[in-house]
Amino acid sequence: MIVCKFGGSSVADAKQIEKVRAIVEANPKRQIVVVSAPGKRSKDDEKVTDMLYACNALAQQGLSCKPVFKNIADRYIAILDGLGIEKKPFVAILEEVRQMIDAGNGAEYAASRGEYLSARMIASYLGWNFLDADPYIVINPDGTVHEQSYENLRSVLKKDEKYIVPGFYGCDIEGKVKTFSRGGSDITGAILSSASDAESYENWTDVSGVFSVDPRLVDNAKVIKTMTYRELRELAGVGASVFHEEAIAPVIAAQIPINVKNTNAPDDPGTMIVNERESGKVPLAGVSAKKGYSRITLRKLMLFKQSGTKHALLTMLHVFGIRPTFSLFGVDSIVWFFETSQASESVLKAMCTRLKSEFSLDSIEVDHDHTVVGVVGEGVMEHRDLISRVVGALDKASIKLNFLNFGSSQTSLLLGVDADKTQNAVITLYNALF
Repeated sequence: MIVCKFGGSSVADAKQIEKVRAIVEANPKRQIVVVSAPGKRSKDDEKVTDMLYACNALAQQGLSCKPVFKNIADRYIAILDGLGIEKKPFVAILEEVRQMIDAGNGAEYAASRGEYLSARMIASYLGWNFLDADPYIVINPDGTVHEQSYENLRSVLKKDEKYIVPGFYGCDIEGKVKTFSRGGSDITGAILSSASDAESYENWTDVSGVFSVDPRLVDNAKVIKTMTYRELRELAGVGASVFHEEAIAPVIAAQIPINVKNTNAPDDPGTMIVNERESGKVPLAGVSAKKGYSRITLRKLMLFKQSGTKHALLTMLHVFGIRPTFSLFGVDSIVWFFETSQASESVLKAMCTRLKSEFSLDSIEVDHDHTVVGVVGEGVMEHRDLISRVVGALDKASIKLNFLNFGSSQTSLLLGVDADKTQNAVITLYNALF
């Protein structure tokens, strides 16, 4: 049995959904289909989910979302017309959703309705069973999947039945609608793959797999034929966006392979994501970068002399809403990189003042506009001249290296550059290494 997930571009309009039908009907093993909300039909179009967030914003101000919701309703009606589906029953569902948003059911309820409506519509079109993710998929407060979710799904899924399931959301432990982070339909597909003991999980999108570099930057970017869960996780962690980085967890224990494929070119092999691969001939998988980081640097003579200091400092950062993504440690110093959006300048100033006072720091500094670049591959540690090639290529391109982290991961080399050098750094490293 195969689980398929179709992203927003794959269900953006009637023509795209017709492609979905052709794909699932081409292989009878494709029995569970997870769908996203309709995405952009063109560069200037608006995603349904973004419009739903706008509806909630109006409702929270005590205003009706009716004017904005009409655009959403028109979008679904146009798809129904294109697919030849009777509209009357669906109009009633749309109105019910609008009323629930206006009643103040919150941002997560509003955002989830794009996938809900999409699944209801496609289930009707294919003649498959509609299975709501709520209440079967339970999401913990930290956004992870509650273990009960798998048993819930196993109890309701029937072996010979076919299901359409909305992605992106489930419910919290109290039964209220709760969403994953954006792109979370990938996670839903992975959960269903694990719960149904699928032989594979097909993730259908608008590109023919995971690229070794952003194809918008490099014309000759190549699709990675085979990569491991670890490589995908680390590439996603530094900006690669084809597949949600948290979607690996549900399938990794069962070692269910993931096949990233293109709805618009279904015969392309795509990228296979597996537990292990031979890295001898292809040591590196790709290079990617993520902007939007700030750096906090703390220094104090004998900083680590007293046990528990690092934990205490990190706890204080959490009090101010800072959760570092990357860490570097010196003899008497700590450098943490965190997403700039986590705190305002006033919060950072208050945090620095308190940290310096409570821990008697010699200095504490925060600066912005940093990018973290990752060179990822199962053969990173065996790539003998990797560091010299990376440093040499950046130096030749006059790109200042802010840090280099090698050895903390068996699968990646991380380095820091100024944000305005992001694209140049990625292109330079790709050309030098690939």
